Order: sequence, then C-alpha cells, then structure tokens
Amino acid sequence: MHRLLIAVVALLVVGITAAEYTGIWLSAPSPSVVGPQPADLLVESVVVDGKDETALKGWFVAGEPGRGVVLLLHGLRADRRQMIGRARFLHRAGYSVLLIDFQAHGESPGNHMTFGYLESRNAIAVVQYLRKRLPEERLGVIGFSLGGAAALLGEQPLPAEAIVLEAVYSTFEQAVKNRLRIKLGYLGQFLAPLLLGQVQTRLGFKPDELVPVKRISDALAPIFIIAGGKDRKTTIDDTYALFHNAPEPKRLWILQQAHHQDFHQYAPQEYERKVLRFFEWHLRSIN
Repeated sequence: MHRLLIAVVALLVVGITAAEYTGIWLSAPSPSVVGPQPADLLVESVVVDGKDETALKGWFVAGEPGRGVVLLLHGLRADRRQMIGRARFLHRAGYSVLLIDFQAHGESPGNHMTFGYLESRNAIAVVQYLRKRLPEERLGVIGFSLGGAAALLGEQPLPAEAIVLEAVYSTFEQAVKNRLRIKLGYLGQFLAPLLLGQVQTRLGFKPDELVPVKRISDALAPIFIIAGGKDRKTTIDDTYALFHNAPEPKRLWILQQAHHQDFHQYAPQEYERKVLRFFEWHLRSIN
C-alpha cells in the first residue's frame, strides 16, 4: 500500500509538471517574419490599434468601390500569409481585403496566444478600422480556426454583413480534450483539467468564457460554416453543434475527406465558387 501511494503521488507530480510545461508551450507567442508583400497584389501595409496596447500589422488591398470588403483572420500559430490565397481570389472578384496578424502572431506583439480571448478584441478593433476607412462598404469576414473563434467571442459576434467560419471549435474545453486525445489516445482527454486549471492564472480568463457554440446564437449576420469530415481537432460533432445553434440564415459545407487544414487549398475551385456565391448574395451593394 505504501509503495502504491508513492507511485500515485509520483504520477501526479509528473502529470502536473508535464501539464505546466505543456501550458507554457501552448500559449507561447508565435512570432514570425512575414517577409515581402505578394508581388501580384497592390498591397498597402497597415498598422491597426488592436486595443490592449497592441499594434496589429496587416496588409490592405483595395478593390472596386461598392463591391464590399472582406476581413481575413488566420488560424493558431499562423500569420496573415495563411490567407493570401483567399485574398487573391476575392480581389479578382472585386472585393477589398484586409489580412492581419493577431496579437502574439506574425509581426504583431503579444505575450501569449489566448485561443480567441484577446484575439476577439483584435477582430472587433479591425472591424472598427474598416468601418471608418470604408464606411459605405458592406463587410464580410472569413475566419479559420482561431480566426473563426475570434469572430464569435467578443462582447458580441462581429458586426458584419456575412461571416464564413472554418474549422471552429465548439468549446475551448472540448478543443483541449480533442487535442489531448490525438496526442495521447483516449485517456489523454482525462488530463484536460490539469491544463484547463492553469488558464485563468496564466492567461487571465476562465475556460468557460471561450464557448463559440453558445456565442454564435447572438450573431446578426448570415453564417457559412465550413468543416472537414475527418478533422480530429474540430470534430464533426463540434461542427454540427455550432451549426445547430447558429441563427438563420445559415449554410453548412462538410468536406468529407478533409482534416484540420486549409480548405481553400484542399478544394480551391469549389471553395471559391461557394464562398463567392455566399458573399455575392450578402455583400452586394444596395442601390
């Protein structure tokens, strides 16, 4: 019995220590040098006040007046370059586009990635910037993973005219469990409390504040949800729950063989056709 008790205590110490270092790694900033602007786009470098004393770096590409503007929000541990392909086809269709680096990503400063908490403040700040810069234009948003969560998790979902959400988790707790299950098998999800217990102390918010599946019901914009049928990070059940709670009008597209990946690269022609149709319907200027 004494040896068993020692073994249990040792396992707890190892688990807590491992969870502590994992938490540090998961929330560490993800800076990168973005490099030169795309040569095929007439890009203007911009800096947007992202609140919380954060200067968000980005690229703006002007489109045809009256066509609309689309804000492109990248995923976790990525930067604005992840959205260049989307910027290209949207610009060809006449839209203005803005690509930004979230705080603690790319060339934007920040102490921690916060999985949508601070990033949602970044997103609303950029929307306000676009509303001032292009007050007559209707606004669309495409958010991949973290970017989609940020579009939903502010005081209210982003005040846009159309929102595309790609591979967005249902709850932060479930997202952690999904990833632990991928790394450690079925039992990995039971280690989630060790990671979730660090969040408020380390990052300044409670895990239950990051619940896109609840926040999506407050959206005022039409929503188009895109997901991968084989995505293990954002499972099909997560996606169906998100879609179920989204208000009308809403659309759902499941790429049955796709994982947690860039859906535009996976199925470019179909992606462009479906997204352009969605934006054409909801961002068309009202004369």
